[in-house]
Amino acid sequence: MTLIMVFEFLIGITDIYVAGKVGKEIQATYGFVIQFYFVFIIIANALTTGTVSVVSRLFSSGDREELGRAIFSILIITTAAGLLFGIPGILFTPAFINLVNIPADLKPLGAPLGQMYAAGLIFHYILINTNGVLRSCKKVGLSLGTMALVCACNIFLNFFFVFGTPLGYIGIGLATALSTLAGCALNLRHLRSLVPSSAMTFAARRVREIIGIGWPLGLSQALWQLHSMALYLILSSLPRNNIEILAAFSAGLRIESAAFLPAIAFHMANAVITGNLIGEGKRADAFRAGMVTALMGVSMVVLIAFGVVMAAPWLASVLSQNAIVTREATTYIYINMLGEPFMAFWLILAGALSGAGDTKSIMFIITACTWLVRVPLCYLFVVVLGFEAHAVWWTMNLSQFLAAVLVFKRYMGRKWLLGPRTEP
Repeated sequence: MTLIMVFEFLIGITDIYVAGKVGKEIQATYGFVIQFYFVFIIIANALTTGTVSVVSRLFSSGDREELGRAIFSILIITTAAGLLFGIPGILFTPAFINLVNIPADLKPLGAPLGQMYAAGLIFHYILINTNGVLRSCKKVGLSLGTMALVCACNIFLNFFFVFGTPLGYIGIGLATALSTLAGCALNLRHLRSLVPSSAMTFAARRVREIIGIGWPLGLSQALWQLHSMALYLILSSLPRNNIEILAAFSAGLRIESAAFLPAIAFHMANAVITGNLIGEGKRADAFRAGMVTALMGVSMVVLIAFGVVMAAPWLASVLSQNAIVTREATTYIYINMLGEPFMAFWLILAGALSGAGDTKSIMFIITACTWLVRVPLCYLFVVVLGFEAHAVWWTMNLSQFLAAVLVFKRYMGRKWLLGPRTEP
């Protein structure tokens, strides 16, 4: 899972590097569009959370027919959701870009790039969900191979489309769409052995269970992505160098992901481990494994964060040749790396909770820490009091610490070990 996140990191860092080579305006535009795109990815992530919880327990129980029906059913729902959100994304992205309060120079750049991302949404939906199925069935090696292919295709196509064709910066979105298409096709081939022909029937009760587990995390991710967009809008209101600050924020997020993505890897691994152990009836082992995984993940993130801090000036200069962007991105990294251990701790423990089906508690915690703490304080410091962007970075650290405290308290309460109610 950590290697898969390395591939995710390489894809993201290549995107922001290529955008920076085109110009600071493109880099800032990409940063906003990718946040907008991730709003559409929320449903796929929510469905995958429910899928991992249900499929990992079914896989451990040994009921292969029911497992096949669950996988077949969720693939149908995932495909339908990809179309449902992808088509409106193509149609309404320009109108949305025109409505939001971003610098006027960025608006004509954002619409075509956003539409290109929306066109590939269905492939990304299938890729995310099938990766979840593979790791739930202890076939993470196959998922690793798929993401290696996606990474190689994405990087090659990025440079080819942007610098070798008239598409220009829009090629960043096309590279993502085509590489995810290749990845989802390969994963569907891998899943053929898990879904026998006799199991190709729609299991409505499993879909209801998956949605019941997934919707709270989907809502929490929606609120998270909306908060990220809110931060972009708050930073857009800065009286000086707002485009440079937005570009620095985009670059800083990509550099930060070197430490953030391994935490996501441990989060996803913890969900599978916990789900498998609860499916086997080993609840005490599930509790211990969840904590051990969290401590392992935090240790790795601390080491990576130290390396990121040491390399921050060089990485920022690689991603942008603009002196202001480079300086602000470096400052962002210096400040935010202090909060990475807290982020890793709550995120990985949240993986155990989601693997057990306890997604509502995560929803409440994320909502409280972002919309009751982070966004209001950022607005207060920047818009009302006139502070610089540094106030936003420090506020982000404060919310990470609060989330770590609240998730740890929930975890130690052990109520999540009872698991969700399932239909017979």
